[in-house]
Amino acid sequence: MAPNTTRPTAELDLADQLGHELVRLVRLINKAKSQVAKQGPDGIERAAYAILFTLIHEGPQRTSRLAESLHSEISTISRQSSSLVQHGLVERQADPEDGRACLLAPTAEGMRVFEENRKQRNQWLAEVLGDWTDGEIQTLNRLFGRLNTGIENHSPQLADAHASAGAPAKGANA
Repeated sequence: MAPNTTRPTAELDLADQLGHELVRLVRLINKAKSQVAKQGPDGIERAAYAILFTLIHEGPQRTSRLAESLHSEISTISRQSSSLVQHGLVERQADPEDGRACLLAPTAEGMRVFEENRKQRNQWLAEVLGDWTDGEIQTLNRLFGRLNTGIENHSPQLADAHASAGAPAKGANA
């Protein structure tokens, strides 16, 4: 069926049900995030962790590239990355392509903090899914991966630069 053509009613009804559950999921995630303090125990804004996540998964970057990747203002990224540098989670390095510029890169401590946050998230998810079978969780992972790939294929402008068609390698996911 060509894009922008009317889909069968049954197909649209199923899409509506999925849309409802996705909106519910996003709301629950947002509520969970709002229950966590805006600043972590280390005094770092929670939003700054997105910078750390990006640097760990995509490698050292200039502030301008981070702002583009995170859909944020350079001034916001500069402020948040300065906090990460002050806390020893990120360091500034000379840009090998342009000595006048610097790249931001995660430090060993930044990697440790990132892994600790990842472990806490995984513990929470494991508790939420505690009464699911391994097969059900594997099916959910496969279907979420398929949904994400479908969205990326349908709307390539939404795809992350580092997204892959398959599941991330063990230890490389976030």
